[in-house]
Amino acid sequence: MVACRPPPGTESASLGTRLRAVGSERRHFGTSYAAIVTDLRLHDDGATRDAPLARPLSDFLPIGRHHARGLYVHVPFCFHKCHYCDFYSFVDREARSGEFLARLIADVDWTLDRVAGEIDTVFIGGGTPTLLTAEELTVLAAQIRRFPLARDVEWTVEANPETIDAEKARVLVDSGVNRMSIGAQSFDPRHLKTLERWHDPANVSRAVDALRGAGLTNFNLDLIFGIPGQSLADWQSDLSRALALGPEHLSCYGLTYEANTAMTKRLELGQFEPCDEGEEAEMYEATVEMLAAAGFAQYEISNYAKPGRACRHNLVYWRSEPWWAIGPSASGFIAGHRFKVVPRLGDWLARETRHSQSVVDHEAPDEGRHVSEALMLGLRLLEGIDAALEAHAVRLVPTRAQVFAKAIADGFLERDQHTSRLRLTRRGTLLANEVLAQLV
Repeated sequence: MVACRPPPGTESASLGTRLRAVGSERRHFGTSYAAIVTDLRLHDDGATRDAPLARPLSDFLPIGRHHARGLYVHVPFCFHKCHYCDFYSFVDREARSGEFLARLIADVDWTLDRVAGEIDTVFIGGGTPTLLTAEELTVLAAQIRRFPLARDVEWTVEANPETIDAEKARVLVDSGVNRMSIGAQSFDPRHLKTLERWHDPANVSRAVDALRGAGLTNFNLDLIFGIPGQSLADWQSDLSRALALGPEHLSCYGLTYEANTAMTKRLELGQFEPCDEGEEAEMYEATVEMLAAAGFAQYEISNYAKPGRACRHNLVYWRSEPWWAIGPSASGFIAGHRFKVVPRLGDWLARETRHSQSVVDHEAPDEGRHVSEALMLGLRLLEGIDAALEAHAVRLVPTRAQVFAKAIADGFLERDQHTSRLRLTRRGTLLANEVLAQLV
C-alpha cells in the first residue's frame, strides 16, 4: 500500500505493534499506534464488557506542569459509521452530547492544572465534531479558549460536509477556529457508496462556501484513492474537483483495510476486489505530479500544502513533540509518556474519579522506543531526519548503519548534500512502510 493516512490523536500508545497514520488528516500514520488489544464489545449504552483496566493518568505523569505544543480533543459522535473507519465513534449524539460536554469540562479542569506554556496547535477531531449543534460547539470552543493559546495558534476542526451550514460556520470562526478539515474522500457517488460514506458531493462545495462566507481562509480536504472499482481517471477527476475548490491543504490517503472494520469484513467475504497495487502506485504518482503543478508542496507522504500552510498539528506528531489529549479514545504524549484515554463513551462517562483523566494504555518513557518512533515518523516527512537522530539511532542499534546503507544503495533513501539530512526518495515513498519497518 502506498501513501497511508496520518496520525491523529486517537491512536493508542504502542507504535511497535501496528505499523497506519490516523483520519482524516489529523490522525493515522501509514505506520501507526496500536489499537487496543482487548476485544471491546458495546453495551447498549456504549459501555463495554471486558474493557481494559483503566487507571488515573495522574498515576503515571510526573508531578507538576508540563509543556506541550498541541492539544487534541476527540468528539466521538457520528450520524453514520463509514465502512473504512476504525476511529472510535458513536452514532447517537442527542442522547449523550450534554453528558459528553459536562465530562469534557471536568477533564479540561484537570488538564489545565498541569499545562505549562502556550498551546501552539489545537485539533478537534472525531467522529464528526460538527454534528454538535451550534450551541454545543459554542460551549466546546469556550473550553478550548480556557487554555493558554499562542497568539498565532492553529485551531483546526474536522467536519463532514453534510454538517456545515452558515450558522455553524459563523460560530466556529467567531470562536477562534482558523482552519477546517473537510472529509470529502471522493466526488464520485459510486466510490462514496463503496466506502459507505453518506454525503452528497455537491455539499463539499456548499460547506466551503459557508466557511469562506464566515471569513475562514484556510481549509484542508481529505481524499482517498485506491478504492475498489476506482480508475486512475476517476482519481484524477477527484483531484481536479478538489483543486477547483481552492483548498490550502490536501490530504490524500491510500485506502487501508483496518482490522475490525466493515470494509475489511466485506473484503474477506469476497464482495469486492482490492485496487491493483500497480494502479494504486500510478494514482500516487499522479497525485504528486498534479498537486506540484498546482503549487502544492508535498511535505509528508500523504500531505500537500500551499506555501506556509502545512498542518502544524500534524507536524507535532511527525516530529515526536508532546501534546495533550482529551475525550474518549484520544491519545496523548506528555513528558515522554504515551497514553490513551478510556476508549468508549459509556466507560468514559461512567468512571468514578473526576480528579484525573482515566487511561487504558500507557507507555513510560523509553529511549529505545522513542528513537524508533522518531525514525518511523520523521522519515515520513519529506524533510527527513537530521544527522544527530541518525547517529543516535545507530549508537543504540549498531546494525541500523547497515540498514541505512542498504536503503541508500537500493534507492529508497538519500542524503541531502547541503544539510546531511536523511530522507525517503520518490521511490522510497512508494514503499515507505516496508522501508521504515526495517528500522524499528
